[in-house]
Parts: sequence; structure tokens; C-alpha cells
Amino acid sequence: MHDTALEYGDLFFKAYAGSESPKILDIGSADVNGSLRTVAPHSCDYVGVDFAPGPGVDVVITDPYTLPFEDNTFDLCVSTSVFEHSEFFWVLFVEILRVIKATGRLYMNAPSNGEVHRYPVDCWRFYPDSGRALERWAQHSGINAVLLESFIGRQHNDQWNDFIAVFAKDADHVSSNEPRILDRTNRFTNGYRFGHEGLLQPAQYQEDQHLMGSLMKAVRRSARPLTAPFKAKST
Repeated sequence: MHDTALEYGDLFFKAYAGSESPKILDIGSADVNGSLRTVAPHSCDYVGVDFAPGPGVDVVITDPYTLPFEDNTFDLCVSTSVFEHSEFFWVLFVEILRVIKATGRLYMNAPSNGEVHRYPVDCWRFYPDSGRALERWAQHSGINAVLLESFIGRQHNDQWNDFIAVFAKDADHVSSNEPRILDRTNRFTNGYRFGHEGLLQPAQYQEDQHLMGSLMKAVRRSARPLTAPFKAKST
């Protein structure tokens, strides 16, 4: 887990873990250089699932699209650096919504840039409209889910820009006054907030793409059309 992944997970719990003893599901919970379990509320009931046993794993699953839990079990679900490795992440997304309560919240963090890191495959990157697309997919699948917020989090010492999205399972249990991660950080671009038109702090390029963007603009500015067609000399 890279540095900002732990930071944004901590901000999620501070904003959304309102109940005294929330029941939390962590998808991809193996403790690899850190775990969101360490920043979760101390009184929570925390369940971590992954594909192999190890530190931070309470339940080992074999089917990536079937979670061994009853409907409406969890108050919160968190998933960090998982969706890019899921071949059919939209199927996993709907399965997660199934196991959280009608009042539940889903937090996902997936890369918006970066080198290939196969574990065992690396399939996807997520951009500003990804959260709204998943919202529509949930509704297409018969779930009244809504995107509460999303943004591209800036990196610190690592290469990764985090795409952060928080979903409510049921739009009927949403308040515009509910705290958001966006209330607690300014280190983002292309933010979306439920009830707000347009993007917050829009940016065409992420911070690790600024140099390339500036270079391409300079190339376009310096380009000049030929004044006359080129003709080969006759021999």
C-alpha cells in the first residue's frame, strides 16, 4: 500500500464511520506495506477478505465475484488497489453493493496512472468520469446507488495518483449535508460532489503529466505549415 492510499482511507473513516461500532468489509485486505485496518475506528467489527491467507486476511475467497456474506451485512466497505486487477470490476462492484446495508457506503481507491503492476493481471485505470459510470451501472443493475464524491488525489512520494470514489448503496439514504472526504483535503483535481454541478478543481493533466502536456503544447505552437508543396528535383 502506497503512502497516499493509507492517507485517503483514513480520511474516509473520519468522514463516514459515524456509527459507534460499524461493521466494515475490506476487499483485498492483505497487509502489504500497510492496511486500512490500522486507521479504522477502534470499536469497529472489521472483516478482511483476500485470495490468499496472510496478515490482515480473515476470510480467503476463491471466486472474485462472489462474497460469502448475506445481503445487507456491512455498514461500510473499503477497497484499495483492487479494481485495477479485477478483469470484470463492474461485476465485483455490484456484488459489494449487495452485501452492504441500504444505509451503507462503499469506498474505492484505484490508480489513475502509473506503470503496469500485474497481480496477477493489471487491466484498468480510472479517470474523472469513472465514478459516474459505475453509478449508472448500478442503476442499470437495479440498485438505487449514487456517487457521493470522487476525485483524483495527488501523489506524495510515490508514482500513483489515486482515483477515489465513495458510493451510497441507496439514494434514499443520502443527505447533502453528510461529511465528505473533500471537506478534509485540498490535494485533488477533477473532484465531483453530489449535488454540485461540474468538476471541482478541474485539470486536463495530472501532476505527473504536466511536463508532457507542456511539451506537447510547445510542439503545437512551434509547428508551422509549409509555404509550398515539396517537390523532388528532377534528374
